Amino acid sequence: MSAPLDVALLIGGEDRAASDGATFERHGPLGDGVASRAAAATVADADAAAAAAGAALPAWAALGPNVRRRLLLDAADAMEARAADFIACMAAETGASAGWAGFNVHLGAGLLREAAALTTQVKGETIPSDRPGCYAMTVRRPAGVVLGIAPWNAPVILGVRAIATPLACGNTVVLKASEQCPATHRLIGAVLRDAGFPAGVVNVITNAPKDAGAVVAALVQHPAVRRINFTGSTHVGRIIATLAAQELKPCLLELGGKAPMVVLGDADLDAAVAAAGFGAYMNSGQICMSTERIILEQPIADAFVARFRERVADLVAGDPRRENAPLGSVVDGATADRIRHLVADAVDKGAVAYGDWQLPGTLMPAILLDGVTSDMRIYAEESFGPVTTILRAGDEEEAVRIANDTEYGLTSAVFSQNIARALRVADRIEAGMVHINGATVHDEAQMPFGGTKSSGYGRFGGEAGIAEFTELKWVTIDTQTPHWPI
Repeated sequence: MSAPLDVALLIGGEDRAASDGATFERHGPLGDGVASRAAAATVADADAAAAAAGAALPAWAALGPNVRRRLLLDAADAMEARAADFIACMAAETGASAGWAGFNVHLGAGLLREAAALTTQVKGETIPSDRPGCYAMTVRRPAGVVLGIAPWNAPVILGVRAIATPLACGNTVVLKASEQCPATHRLIGAVLRDAGFPAGVVNVITNAPKDAGAVVAALVQHPAVRRINFTGSTHVGRIIATLAAQELKPCLLELGGKAPMVVLGDADLDAAVAAAGFGAYMNSGQICMSTERIILEQPIADAFVARFRERVADLVAGDPRRENAPLGSVVDGATADRIRHLVADAVDKGAVAYGDWQLPGTLMPAILLDGVTSDMRIYAEESFGPVTTILRAGDEEEAVRIANDTEYGLTSAVFSQNIARALRVADRIEAGMVHINGATVHDEAQMPFGGTKSSGYGRFGGEAGIAEFTELKWVTIDTQTPHWPI
C-alpha cells in the first residue's frame, strides 16, 4: 500500500487545513489501509469557501465569454494530462477499475470542453411589445455562487458536471467533495487552479462523514449561494431539497434509479445481450443509470437468458490496481453485504441466482437473478451493485406496466427491430431518458440529463444546463414617451 493521499481544502485559491486542524481518513475498499487523509472542514470553513466564491463573483461574471472558454479548454487539457493521477486516486479510494477511471477522465474533459462551447450560448431574445416604441428583450445573467455536491461512483464525471456549466455561465462555485473520494474530487480543484482560474472562482470543501449535515446546511444557507445541484441518493436528495426550499433557492437533483431495459419479442438478441451486460455491470453496477431490471417478452425470454448467462460468467472481479479483471471492487464492505442480503432474500423467495454471489469481501463478480417477483426486496430497492434481475412479461402491455412499476424514473431502454413499435413503448415509459436499441448507461456532455419521479428534477447539459444556472431578466427600452392613464 502506498502512502495515503493528503488532501487540503481549496478556499480562495489557497490550500488550507481545516480551521481546527481536524482531518479524517478514507480507508480503501480492499482492506489495505488508509487511502487518503483529508481536511475535515468545519462550518466556519464552509462559510469561508462560500464567502471566497462570493467575493470572486463580480470579476468572474464580468469577463467576456472567450476568456472563460479559454480557461475551460485549458482545464480539459490539464485534466487529461493528469489521467494517471485520477486513475490512482479512484482505485485507492473507491476500488474503480482503470477502464472506468480512464473513462471518467475522458468524459470529464469532454464536459469541460462542452462547457467552453456554451460560454457564447448564454443568450436571450427579443419579444414584440404591445406598447408603441417599446423594445423588449430577455437576457440571462449569472445566478451567483453555485454549490455542487457530487458522489463517489463516477467522481470525475459528476464532480466536473457539478461545476462546469455554472462556470461557463459566469457563476463561481463551491464543490463539496464526497467523503468517500476526497482526494479525487480535490484533484479536480487542483486541475482548474493549475489551468489559471482566478482565486476564489473554484473552491473545494472536504468534510468528515459526521460533519456532513452541518457543512451542507451552512453552504446551502449562506447568502452568497444562489443555486444548489446535488447528485446522489434519493434519501439525501430529499434532505437537500428541503434545505433549499427553506431558503427559496432553486435546486437541481439527480438521484436514484432502477432502470428498466425492455426487450421485445422482435429484438436483436445479440445486441440486447451486449447492451445489458454493459448497462448492468459497468463499474460493478454502481451507476445511477445501471440496468437493474431486464424485462423480457415471453417468446424470447429463455433464449435471452441463456445467452446472457454466458456473458455474466465472464465478468469476474479483481484488484483494480492489477488490471487483471473486467470488474473492480464495490465501494465498501457494507455495500457488498447489502447486495448479498438482497440476493439471499430473492433466492429464499424462489429466484434463481447465477454468479458466485456468496463470495466474501468487496470483489464481487457479476450476478444475475432470474424469476424475480414483486414480493422480493430487489424488485423495488435500488441495488447499486453488480446484480441485475430478469422479469418476464406476457406482452408489450405488461412489459410497459412492469417498467413503470417503480418510484424511480431516471433512464430506460427499449430493444426492438420495429422502430415504430419501440417509439410507442418508449413514449409510455416514465423516465427522463430512454434509449432505443442502446444501453441504459448513456451520457453525453451536450445532452439534457435528468429524471422524473423519485429520480429528481432539473437537467444537466447543453442549453438545459444554461437555464438551470442563470437568472432570466426582462429588459425594456422605451423610444417614445408612453401615454400614462394618470
